[in-house]
Amino acid sequence: MKIWICVLLMMGLVVGEARAEMPADLAADGQAALARGAAWLAAQQQADGHWGSPETPALTALAMWALHRANPAEYQDAIARAMVYVLTSVHEDGSIWRAPSMERRGGGLANYNTAVCMSALHALGRPELVPVIQKARTYLAKMQYLDDGIYRGGMGYDAETGRAYADLSNSYMAYEAMRLTQDVEDLRAAGDPKADLDWGAVQEFLAQVQNLPGVNTNSYVSDDADSRGGFAYTPGAGAANTNAEGKVTLRSYGSMTYAGLLALIYAQVDETDVRVQAAKDWAERHWSLDENPGMGQEGLYYFFNVLTKSLKAAGDATLTLPDGRTVVWREEVARKLVALQKPDGHWVNDNNRWWEAEPNLVTSYVLLSLASALTPQ
Repeated sequence: MKIWICVLLMMGLVVGEARAEMPADLAADGQAALARGAAWLAAQQQADGHWGSPETPALTALAMWALHRANPAEYQDAIARAMVYVLTSVHEDGSIWRAPSMERRGGGLANYNTAVCMSALHALGRPELVPVIQKARTYLAKMQYLDDGIYRGGMGYDAETGRAYADLSNSYMAYEAMRLTQDVEDLRAAGDPKADLDWGAVQEFLAQVQNLPGVNTNSYVSDDADSRGGFAYTPGAGAANTNAEGKVTLRSYGSMTYAGLLALIYAQVDETDVRVQAAKDWAERHWSLDENPGMGQEGLYYFFNVLTKSLKAAGDATLTLPDGRTVVWREEVARKLVALQKPDGHWVNDNNRWWEAEPNLVTSYVLLSLASALTPQ
């Protein structure tokens, strides 16, 4: 029940118990960093309303969402221009993406772009966007992979690739989009079919990417105690390790473990379930904000973003580490993000894995993460 209440909290449907306030000096530093970052990001918007790559509307949607979280009144013009840009990326089938200028694996990344854009549009709270979000939900629900096999229940970048494929990153973003926007289903016209995912199949997919013997029954599940409970990027050989005996096993790492935990919450798996407890245990045993545990500096800011969302949804104000130390995660995240800000207000990763040398993307990640950390549960 607690997990489901937290999902509702993320959608703004119920009011939860407030946590203790953050220390005043840290809160002030965080708000100042948020303001500097938002000002920097707003100044990077292009004349047509987009940020970053014009072919990837999700980047614009993330920046729009970040400015809305930071200061919607101050940046209402930038938000409005971004919204128009995102809306010009909407297709008749409800998907939200743009055709790439060069052929690439995953095509137009339709599932990724649609999931991020519909979540960001929904966050604006504008009634006129409801039909767009409803059509996007209908599209995304149809993109869930439901054939038998290790990818069942998951999502990939684009269903039109002609091959079976799903990964946890695309999947958790789609699961998040469908949960955060589910209130629009109550606003459908009479006779308009409602859209949703097969959440039972979601749990099936999550079992394929969690290093948890007994839950994941595949030969590639790791029997290494250090990996237990963590999540990997994709089933099978994806993000894999090879042990001393030559066995290929899943590699648990930070950003995917928090994505897996968040996906379990969206799938309404109870907090007492072994899958949830094992994921939390992995997170506590590998707690660090100096790296994306298991990946070093690769995907560091994606890691911060999903960590913040995951722990907030789980509803735990603190973590207890193996050495007995108690971590007030909101405070530690806020301190870390403030310390990493560049003098002009932006954030960027020197490691370009997963586009993180793109300061518009990374600054958007941080503004969303910092705003969440500064907001009481």
